[in-house]
Amino acid sequence: MSVNNAMTADFLRSAYGGESMAHMRYLIWGDVADKENMPNIGRLFRAIAYAEYAHADNHFRELKDKEGDFTVTAGAVFGASKTENNLQGAIDGELHEIEQMYPVYLETARFQEEKGAEKAFHYALEAEKIHAKLFKDAQDMAKQGKDMELGTVYVCPVCGHTVVGEAPEKCPVCGAKKEMYKDFPA
Repeated sequence: MSVNNAMTADFLRSAYGGESMAHMRYLIWGDVADKENMPNIGRLFRAIAYAEYAHADNHFRELKDKEGDFTVTAGAVFGASKTENNLQGAIDGELHEIEQMYPVYLETARFQEEKGAEKAFHYALEAEKIHAKLFKDAQDMAKQGKDMELGTVYVCPVCGHTVVGEAPEKCPVCGAKKEMYKDFPA
């Protein structure tokens, strides 16, 4: 089934653009953290970058029958600063998605009865809530000039659900099995 409504399609493209940029931004910021001797924060950035890739992939796949050239408007934080500031950019971006973007996109998809888009937006929204908290925990340590304590990070490749320590038997967001989770070991 394809996306039938132009507004939902526009929201999927915008979300795809934003998630794609977050993916790349977090990889870059992970390198910055590594250079500042904060390898666990660097690993957290890379793990969450993988989750953002999963979100972008879901949005892109929902647009499978919408071929062509499109201008995509997506908000993004630009620049690479010290890790503490990069984490603030990450927190701000995640909170924008949690409080502004995904609730509107999700309700629009529901209203327009776009089930696939609704699922993709729901997956991203639930994961972003976890990401904001993890980035805040990392920033609290970075403000002290320290790396964070961080066990193995597990990311669900289906929905981007992210957990530290041990992967759940079943993803609480999408139901994927534990074996599917990608690990970012300590």
